Amino acid sequence: MTKTYGFDTLQIHAGARPDPATGARQVPIYQTTAYVFRDADHAAALFNLQEVGYIYSRLTNPTVAALGERIASLEGGVGAVCCSSGHAAQIMALFPLMGPGRNIIASTRLYGGTVTQFSQTIKRFGWSAKFVDFDDLDALAAAIDDDTRAIFCESIANPGGYVTDIRAVADVADKAGLPLIVDNTSATPYLCRPIDLGATLVVHSTTKYLTGNGTVTGGAIVDSGNFNWSASDKFPSLSTAEPAYHGLKFHETFGPLAFTFHSIAVGLRDLGMTMNPQGAHYTLLGIETLSLRMQRHVENARKVAEWLENDPRVDFVTYAGLPSSPYYERAQRVYPKGAGALFTFAVKGGYEACVKLVDSLELFSHVANLGDTRSLIIHSASTTHRQLSPEQQKAAGAAPNVVRLSIGIEDANDIIADLDQALSKATA
Repeated sequence: MTKTYGFDTLQIHAGARPDPATGARQVPIYQTTAYVFRDADHAAALFNLQEVGYIYSRLTNPTVAALGERIASLEGGVGAVCCSSGHAAQIMALFPLMGPGRNIIASTRLYGGTVTQFSQTIKRFGWSAKFVDFDDLDALAAAIDDDTRAIFCESIANPGGYVTDIRAVADVADKAGLPLIVDNTSATPYLCRPIDLGATLVVHSTTKYLTGNGTVTGGAIVDSGNFNWSASDKFPSLSTAEPAYHGLKFHETFGPLAFTFHSIAVGLRDLGMTMNPQGAHYTLLGIETLSLRMQRHVENARKVAEWLENDPRVDFVTYAGLPSSPYYERAQRVYPKGAGALFTFAVKGGYEACVKLVDSLELFSHVANLGDTRSLIIHSASTTHRQLSPEQQKAAGAAPNVVRLSIGIEDANDIIADLDQALSKATA
């Protein structure tokens, strides 16, 4: 579908044409491993990347492709590749860009699992990460060296709800000739479209708000189509001859879609981080109500944050939608529809009070997830950010006296009442 349609229309119709075989209006679940070729020439053309089509579901699947088209449309990208999880999406995003000895510059305000992936796991590939406070643009620029291949941040950071000034960071990336990768999981394209602000690639854990119901895991990488991969010799996977395809040059051949085609033809082919079609189906259904849910998420989050900020049992609240937040002005400018529904607050009484709070809640679910229709809570320092040092925990907004809330779409008064009774027990 064209980009002339509004967001509410695209979230329902993009990628969802009536099935040509049956006329089915909803996207069918194509639960198949392989696809029959018309003839030998058709098969050869597909394997040579001379024709677009379906070969094997590790690479492409019609249900998954429909989801990719929908997410790309909502984000304003030229293409998207869906994969098995948000963590898989991050590795898939870096895979065509990196090589042994290369590094990325990453924000200090990231999900704890991402910090671990970047600080520990990617070392096994010979890659490394430098962590920088992205509020200090001079420090960000200074951290870039000849081996830097990408800059990475979250639009609204997990867990603290910190909001990134994407345009300012994109300007630094552009000056250095580097792609900016933005994790837009917490904001979703309803609250923020990073590509419009200068991002090269957008990654998602589709597990969260896009699906919205806590049923399946998934990830996506959206390609802006705006980066010139041949402007320097930094990205040979995209700009130089690919041996596995008889010398084909992805950027020369596919232009704006070079990254998308490489991620399918090489990334999914060799890494195998494939999304299953049933999972894609659940996410397609979830996206149909994304704007409606996000409006309610934001409305509830604002009410709950305001109540918590005025409660004497609470030390502070990090929600950027509050006028007291140091990021309030930025949030109004970059995220005019709202600062999301993810934030933290500090409980008077420290670590022990946080544990009691979590155990005393009745409506909230204590889970390692976010972006559900249900309100969720977790004590990040003892769970999702447990692997980090105390200094890293504090920098990420996950100090021991802090709990993270993902505010759902229940009645806001019920959410507040549950927090009220649990705080009474936790701070008695």
